Amino acid sequence: MNTNNHFDAIIIGGGPAGMTAGIYLSRARLNTLIISDGVPGGQMILTHEIANYPGVESISGYQLSNIMKKQAKSFGCTIKGNSQVTDLQLEGEIKSVTLSDGTTYTSNVIILTPGGRSRTLNVPGEAVFKGQGISYCATCDGDFFTGKEIVVVGGGNSALEEAVSLTKYATKVTIVHQFDHFQAFEYAVEEAKANPKIHFIMESTITGFHGNEKLERVDIKNLKTGEVQNFATDGVFIFIGYVPNTEFLRGKVELNQWNEIVVNSDMATSIPGVYAAGDSIVKRYRQVTTAVGDGTIAALAASGYIHQLKSRHLHETLAH
Repeated sequence: MNTNNHFDAIIIGGGPAGMTAGIYLSRARLNTLIISDGVPGGQMILTHEIANYPGVESISGYQLSNIMKKQAKSFGCTIKGNSQVTDLQLEGEIKSVTLSDGTTYTSNVIILTPGGRSRTLNVPGEAVFKGQGISYCATCDGDFFTGKEIVVVGGGNSALEEAVSLTKYATKVTIVHQFDHFQAFEYAVEEAKANPKIHFIMESTITGFHGNEKLERVDIKNLKTGEVQNFATDGVFIFIGYVPNTEFLRGKVELNQWNEIVVNSDMATSIPGVYAAGDSIVKRYRQVTTAVGDGTIAALAASGYIHQLKSRHLHETLAH
């Protein structure tokens, strides 16, 4: 075992859950490594303004992630950005993580915080107008559409609940859904239908996004007739599901049918010494604050696990 590459804990993922775990573990004097596949910060860095983080009136996601990174480093945490994990061994007392550059790191504990991504429509113009009229988060961006007309795509609980919450800001909300019925709970459907600001375009889907600097129009195709209408709008919110970044964990830890990591209340996975936190775990609400809470719990539980392991080894050594 290369002692230079051995850490008490390795965190895979550099979003708010991973950064928080890194802050707590490093501050507890545990040698900690955070591995992030992109720029540390996760989905948070895509958020133009975070106005609901307690204690901070308003901050950009990029700024908040930089402060978290600085805090983690100040306590001695090592952070490796733009690093792809190619192999992962989670069983046994010593875990190992191999990166695409061939380097292998070992640790006693691993915390999985790979995060996730909103499911996209994957149609022309979507990538262009992401953050310029297209959003995947009502709580993050609803305020920017005060007094405007918007479109919500989806037919599940989150689409209908978010459509209702967006009527606090928007003057008109048009829900576009591919089926003639909704997949949401009855109360959510009734609430949306009872709201005078909400309109419905059923059995339809968006096939294109258009505009200059910002989104101005969308193509809405009727799936029954094939007819396409060019629909003027100030913004589009897409709620068609969430994809956890757990492809690399299949067969390694227990995942549910949506590929979310199954954890207990201590954020422990099915494997001793392996914890998970943030958007990739089985949970209902995905916010920066909930990720920070998960990361805190995972770090405290992992810290307890490491101390137990070290004291057991010490007793074994003394016994000999």
